[in-house]
Amino acid sequence: MKARLLDLHRTLFDAYGPQGWWPGDQDPFVVVVGAILTQTTAWANVERALANLRAARLLSPDALLATPEEELARVIRPAGYFNAKARKLKAFVETLQERFEGRLERLFALPVAELRRALLAVHGIGPETADDIILYAARRPVFVIDAYTRRILSRLGLRPAKEDYAGWQALFRDALPPDVALFNEYHALLVRHAKEACRKEPRCGDCPLRGCCATGEARPASSLAAERR
Repeated sequence: MKARLLDLHRTLFDAYGPQGWWPGDQDPFVVVVGAILTQTTAWANVERALANLRAARLLSPDALLATPEEELARVIRPAGYFNAKARKLKAFVETLQERFEGRLERLFALPVAELRRALLAVHGIGPETADDIILYAARRPVFVIDAYTRRILSRLGLRPAKEDYAGWQALFRDALPPDVALFNEYHALLVRHAKEACRKEPRCGDCPLRGCCATGEARPASSLAAERR
């Protein structure tokens, strides 16, 4: 499994190159806000919402705490589900204030398992968002599992014994070294590949993984040729 997962990463990297997701010099709090806003929306919409927050000088825990929920919802409207996401952002900064004196570094100093429990206890933060925050903001080595990852690996026949979130995550954790940069780039490459080729209706014609994918190998030659046009 280790060899197959490392080969998969290498093939995707050769095909798409570095993705540059949330580099280490990015403000961790901005990453947290982005991780919450990106739920069920495209990143382009999140960027517009973040730009609004920046223009309104609301990209800090104190500023979000002081902003009424209705006003916050108006500012982040481009991210969609803005009322719900405003409540989630408020819940996060309220927890940060109540439990960690408003200091993100105190939250991120927790051991990974405890940090994850603390995040999951916040309204609106599920496993995927919690792991986004842990990997990209706290810079701790956890692998983020999303629908794209499940889709690609299922088509490649790389399923865990138990196909729940923990099972998928263990597939990577047990096979790969705990490397933040590797997990960051790998997750980003899987998302890129899912959008480029391994869609719900796959485009296998130019897929760099077609040679090791049962789905791609089963596609008729006529379909593959049509996808390349």
